[in-house]
Amino acid sequence: MAKKIKVKAEVKEFDGKIEELILQALIEKKGVNIISIDLKKINHVFFDYFIVCTGSSKPHVETLCDFVQETTKRYANTMPKHVEGTSNGEWILLDYFNVVVHIFQPEAREYYKLDQLYNDAEITRF
Repeated sequence: MAKKIKVKAEVKEFDGKIEELILQALIEKKGVNIISIDLKKINHVFFDYFIVCTGSSKPHVETLCDFVQETTKRYANTMPKHVEGTSNGEWILLDYFNVVVHIFQPEAREYYKLDQLYNDAEITRF
């Protein structure tokens, strides 16, 4: 069952949940098939959330990546610890330490099937 999240034109107040801020940014820039995988109850995992999203093209994937970084910098004063995949734009990874964001083009997401990696975790679809 998909969780509804209210999309705001501008964040008025940041409540400290970086995952919610990232999800809002992806929704605002029309990310497709967005899911959040809660991994806090899974043993031997080094982060709390996997966020997976699809962009319709390389420019869309790049826009999603850039907007997530701009939003987290502006409202949470934080940037990812590591960014990978920007050169080809098929799969971009943003590592926010406890939240790992994966932004795919459709073919790459279908090929790697990260959505199925943690089937025993709580998955929320947006």
